[in-house]
Amino acid sequence: MTGFVFFDTETTGLKKGFDQIIHFAAVRTNHELNELDRFEAYSRLQPHVVPHPAALLTNGLRIGELTDPERPSHYDMIGAIGRKLTEWSPAIFVGYNSISFDEEMLRHALFQALHNPYLTSGRGCGRADAMALALAAHALPPQCLIAPLRADGRKSFRLPDIAEANGLSHVRAHDALADALVTLDLCRLVRDRADDTWQRFQRFANKAAVADFVASEDGFVLTEFFGGEARHRSVGLLGSVPGNANGRFCLDLTADPDHLAEMSDEELRQEICRKGTPVRRLATNACPALTELWSAPAELLGDLDVDTAEERARRMKDDADLCARIISVYTATWEERPLSPFPERQLYDGGFPGDADSQRRFDFHDAPRDQRLGIVRNFDDPRLTTFGLRLIHAEHRSSLPEAERLAADLDLAERLVEERDGPLTLGGALAAVDELMASGAADPIGLLPDYRGWIMERIERIDRFRSERHSEVR
Repeated sequence: MTGFVFFDTETTGLKKGFDQIIHFAAVRTNHELNELDRFEAYSRLQPHVVPHPAALLTNGLRIGELTDPERPSHYDMIGAIGRKLTEWSPAIFVGYNSISFDEEMLRHALFQALHNPYLTSGRGCGRADAMALALAAHALPPQCLIAPLRADGRKSFRLPDIAEANGLSHVRAHDALADALVTLDLCRLVRDRADDTWQRFQRFANKAAVADFVASEDGFVLTEFFGGEARHRSVGLLGSVPGNANGRFCLDLTADPDHLAEMSDEELRQEICRKGTPVRRLATNACPALTELWSAPAELLGDLDVDTAEERARRMKDDADLCARIISVYTATWEERPLSPFPERQLYDGGFPGDADSQRRFDFHDAPRDQRLGIVRNFDDPRLTTFGLRLIHAEHRSSLPEAERLAADLDLAERLVEERDGPLTLGGALAAVDELMASGAADPIGLLPDYRGWIMERIERIDRFRSERHSEVR
């Protein structure tokens, strides 16, 4: 790999697949974390996306800015991002809380713009989450990184809070470039204070290294973050997650394997399928926070000592039947998830596009506008057909035959106003605006009244359009 790419996104909301990126920024460095280049891209609002008002308050963007026709279209922005990330690859891609959010938003955006959604994880690239680094650095070694306390007494690992508590300049929180730069500064800080932790972080950006580590170690500490808290557990490998090449099951070693082996299947099910289960799950391709048992401080081991943890992990590793039985009992109640009716939620459910469709995606981007519709109609993957038609309707709708254009107009109108248990509707956004305004939410530049007026005007336009269309049909 040639170095690192630190990146961040600002979005219209938190719904992966339905919300969109409106600001993307990335900083490229060498292995010594010296900046080599930086990149920023902005986008205007897509016609089918309704921003959540809380996101506007967070990002400080007026609806007028998001709908400014001088801004690049989302399709153009994603194309520019794809070209830049390809140019900078192979690299280790790093964000803050990026594995669960920014990476997902980027993958969905690339997929819906007919690009390869896995640009940050293929072609020799690695990916890492600096939040996992912050968790490990806060624990190893002591005082390497300060985690401030929130009002409720729990530690905060939010990027603005971590930055402020550790003396990192972060004057424009929730600005993509500012967040990418402070993430870079955070990594420099940990490298300088705890190089072993930094080296481990780089190592586990490679999924093959993670897979080798969890298979070869006689137990290790897994650090997880949920419920606003970092949780450290001594665990041992059970085996792979069925149907997921990157998934691994581990067992919290506070559970004695010999005791589990003596249980009936029903007793075992009650023990491992309860809330707070000792069965833990990690993804080898998600840069998990892992620490060797021998190098972990006592406070990370909890009630276990290193010798007991390693001995239990070895017993479990030697008992393949017990490991298989635990996995079988744990997964027995899993139900196959039905395919979502929304193609936006089918990124991981529909498989990878075939080679022919992959070539058609390239052809689509290179083709003149008047030839793109023919390419879209030849896609084998229905998800790509849906996204391709949406792109044509948004980018150059005049190239659609009149009947298809009117049908797409009507479908867009209905998507914006009809609740379908998927994307945020104009009505849903209006209710959220009213709730925020009634609660006295801080809005120093008057974003909410502007947004409310835009929503009302758009609802009125859609009502008129739908009424006219239904009259024509009758």
